[in-house]
Amino acid sequence: MSAQSAEPAKRGGLRDFFRRLTTSQDDLEAEELQEDTDRAGATPIAACGGRRRACVAGTLRTVTLRPRGGAPALEAELYDGSDVVELVWLGRRKIAGIEPGRMLTAEGLVSVQDGRKVMFNPRYELRPAGGA
Repeated sequence: MSAQSAEPAKRGGLRDFFRRLTTSQDDLEAEELQEDTDRAGATPIAACGGRRRACVAGTLRTVTLRPRGGAPALEAELYDGSDVVELVWLGRRKIAGIEPGRMLTAEGLVSVQDGRKVMFNPRYELRPAGGA
């Protein structure tokens, strides 16, 4: 490796350092989540909708038990840095591992209800922290 080829890497590192200093923490976290979505081979949530199947990946922001039609429903908001999708498991009060802050990949039909993206009874895979 010559000194010339090492120089752009140094400049890029310094540029990245200054960009991180001037960018908000929320924006940096969103960028990291979007990069993780790419690594997982998932579709960005912002590109989902229109009653199409999708595989999405992100971090659960909230998990709530909310009845739907008199039956229990566990709802979780999944955020990937581009948008959110509401994951709804009908007939469930609790699912082991489904908790705020947990990373997961979910697959299912994404529809839009009341202006929000929703995925009912998705297949899911819990992911280790760090997006591996």
